[in-house]
Amino acid sequence: MSILPITTTAATQPILTTKAATATTATGADFNMFLKLLTTQMQNQDPLSPMDSTQYTQQLAQYSQVEQTVQQTGTLKDILARLSTQDMSQAAGFIGKDAVFASAISGLGTTAASWSFVTDRAMTSGTATVADASGATVLTRALDASGGTGSFNWNGTLADGSKAAAGAYTLSIKGVDAAGAPMAATINSTGTVSDVTAKNGVLSLGVNGVPMSIDTLVRLAAGA
Repeated sequence: MSILPITTTAATQPILTTKAATATTATGADFNMFLKLLTTQMQNQDPLSPMDSTQYTQQLAQYSQVEQTVQQTGTLKDILARLSTQDMSQAAGFIGKDAVFASAISGLGTTAASWSFVTDRAMTSGTATVADASGATVLTRALDASGGTGSFNWNGTLADGSKAAAGAYTLSIKGVDAAGAPMAATINSTGTVSDVTAKNGVLSLGVNGVPMSIDTLVRLAAGA
């Protein structure tokens, strides 16, 4: 199974986009204020002592500088928008790939919700708890612990035999070692990427109907 490289362009895109939008708003406000002040000054100058040509030229130069700043900021925003589109096009290549996310949230949909976990030392016994989006526990099951790594898959079947609704679910694990001491587990969600979406400059990969932030992507492999 080949491992594909992951780029970080998309991770920095939301920050750049936000900064550009903020700069555009601030510069535009300064430009409008400067224009209003200049217009008001010209309309209300003393006809017996009008503004001399030097002052007028200086203010026109300032006006031109502010206008250029607005244009440059707008150009930067357009460039960032194109980069966002490019990032989405590149991320489209992730569709069909098996992904691992640094998140305890996994999607339950047409396929089972899946997680992998690793503990800081060998686990002798453990319990897996699955909670829904509201935080309510929907399933508690004993783990088949073997060493310090493992996986957990859940097809949505509840204790009473009914099926849980499709959606996002969170896994937590409590384990103990041979001495009975509690131990921590690092949990990752796994699944196959089905789509790519962009919202407010943030790219998300759809896995089993649940959007996963591309920032949490830690590994990508060719699908089966």
